[in-house]
Amino acid sequence: MQPVLEIYVPADFSLWPVAEGESSGFMALSGRLTSAEVGTVLMLIARCNDIDPDPGAGDDRLPRPADPLASFLHGLLTFDDLFAAGGLRVVDGSTGVTLLPGCCSGLEDWRDGYSVIDGTGCAFLGHDPDPVVELAGDSVRLVVDIEQSDSPVIELSAVEFRRLLDGVGRDLTDFLALAADWVRRHLPDHAEPVIGALVRVLAVPASGTTRWAS
Repeated sequence: MQPVLEIYVPADFSLWPVAEGESSGFMALSGRLTSAEVGTVLMLIARCNDIDPDPGAGDDRLPRPADPLASFLHGLLTFDDLFAAGGLRVVDGSTGVTLLPGCCSGLEDWRDGYSVIDGTGCAFLGHDPDPVVELAGDSVRLVVDIEQSDSPVIELSAVEFRRLLDGVGRDLTDFLALAADWVRRHLPDHAEPVIGALVRVLAVPASGTTRWAS
């Protein structure tokens, strides 16, 4: 199980270095990414929130700044509810079955998996395909596409599912530490606000020891 972001890198992006050759698919987040890959992730997350303020819809954010960098970061730094297209990728090593995030799935909701196994909520994993996490007693069924009657399924124990979610939390924490260093080097004038936005969208603590539980 890996935390992943949906990838699309425009050819003309030049505000900071990004990885070349990344055009589509998903990128896994961890503390092992290169500097250019971290730049790609920052670009992807900022772009997901790069939306003009809409006063007519009750959006009271300030207008975009004129500066190109500040303009691109504006949504990331001003939205209360941030979105990062992606989610969880789960691969069954014994069968090769892979569950991927569907459309509109957001990485910021990765902790909802804990609510499923605790019986206190559900997890939205997107649509087209429509992946689903189902709790059945002490087991968890990860359905690749609930809209298909013959959809592949990954089955595992609730204990193992929780262990995998804990691993996602560690991967995101490691990535956050790596990204914070990157931001301070490449975006020094916006460093602390950008890091604070990453903390919110990755749903992990900024520092300190983390107890990965629901």
